[in-house]
Amino acid sequence: MNETGFWIEESVLSRRECNSLLEALSRDREVRTRAGARHLMSKTAVASLANDQRLLHIARRTLKEGAVPYRATLFEKSERANWLVVWHQDTALPLVKRFESGEWGPWARKAGVLYAHAPAWALSRVLALRIHLDASTREKGPLRIIPGSHVAGVLSDEEVFRLARRNEHVECLVAQGGVLAMRPLLIHSSSKSRADGPRRVLHIEYAESLRLSEDVRLAVA
Repeated sequence: MNETGFWIEESVLSRRECNSLLEALSRDREVRTRAGARHLMSKTAVASLANDQRLLHIARRTLKEGAVPYRATLFEKSERANWLVVWHQDTALPLVKRFESGEWGPWARKAGVLYAHAPAWALSRVLALRIHLDASTREKGPLRIIPGSHVAGVLSDEEVFRLARRNEHVECLVAQGGVLAMRPLLIHSSSKSRADGPRRVLHIEYAESLRLSEDVRLAVA
């Protein structure tokens, strides 16, 4: 993990557990869009899964015993919502309150939650677990990752594209119920799906602690 910035755990959830979670999310129409849903930690089924010992054990491999989930997002590629994602890093974090710091920003509010782009030291205390509720095959627009790119720090868009052109990428093919663990500063992208059927991924983010520093506290979203 320290070298590549990611790893895959197979068969973490059963097919029955994946289908049960999808059913629970499909009943909650208020949070869904065609492309998925954001800010799902308030949903009982999602919060229960995020605090499941199997996922906490994976997160603790990098974040140690204090690992805590703070944000959950559902990504759904389908015939109704099929998109590509260009090479990028995940640098925005949800925060409880705004503060003055040259390291953080720009600031924005998304669906009522305050966000700021974070410095590398804060993002190094975060790990994302992507729970694959459907199999992510080569035809379904899987995540593509440039191994080790997280050590370059926070990059500009131009620097991201330049590094992506110069380095080989890996396609993260994961069976249903598998989990991809990844650092947010990994440069990653995905293509459009070319297959029938959805590709649904529940993206849960964990931090060493909700309080990243004396003035910085993550919001649970």
